[in-house]
Amino acid sequence: MDQSEKNPSVAVNADAIDPTLQQDVARLYRLTIYARWCVVGVLWLTVGLLSLWGLRYPISLLLDYFTWTAVRYGLAFNRLPTIGLATCIGFTIATLLWQSRNALFGLSPRDRHRLEQQVQRIRLQGVSHPLWKIVCRH
Repeated sequence: MDQSEKNPSVAVNADAIDPTLQQDVARLYRLTIYARWCVVGVLWLTVGLLSLWGLRYPISLLLDYFTWTAVRYGLAFNRLPTIGLATCIGFTIATLLWQSRNALFGLSPRDRHRLEQQVQRIRLQGVSHPLWKIVCRH
């Protein structure tokens, strides 16, 4: 009889034993966080600024006479800037919620498995992979 069959607590995942894999997964996760925030930043610097520029007249009216009706009509009659602004706000909130969930509850097993598979693919491809120097530093 195998030792893991006698005591189920001995049955440990082989990936949990490999500390280099866990370090590489942590580096890839940090890289994912930085990439998501870079996308949000670039989105705000392009689409967000253009959307705010398109809404400059309704914003100037709101600075003088703020009412919720003015906000509603300002957004309703400027659809393209409104869609751009909503996209920027949506991406920002989605990234905040994703990072907060991972900080509070940890990575889900599905996300951890996906990151482990991605690290394995990077290791298999070797030095020719663009993320090799960032993820696999050993």
